[in-house]
Amino acid sequence: MAKVTPNPPDADEHISRAQSTRNKKIDDAATRALDFYLKPKPKSETSDKSDSIFRIDPAVDSECLLANLSENLASANAMISDLAFDLDGSRRRVALGILQVIELNELLANRALDIVEVR
Repeated sequence: MAKVTPNPPDADEHISRAQSTRNKKIDDAATRALDFYLKPKPKSETSDKSDSIFRIDPAVDSECLLANLSENLASANAMISDLAFDLDGSRRRVALGILQVIELNELLANRALDIVEVR
């Protein structure tokens, strides 16, 4: 079986300036397309409405958000545990159930904080 192309290909082919410009444009377009699909930019915050009293700055990084979430959960944990031990009967069981949900979410937030990449 005969090969049609030389082995190795001829390297002394002359590439015109127009061809190199066209190749650069194609390479740039491919890079933009790959960046668009593989490195998407974060979408703008749609949950923050203009009539909302409290807002979260979109520039805040995820580590800061997770740290604040963890602190808020710890505060809620302290408040509900204080309340639960002042109650009796079924109300106490409800408060202890809420306490358990808060503690589980606090563990999740702390674990996420441990693995988040610091920028």
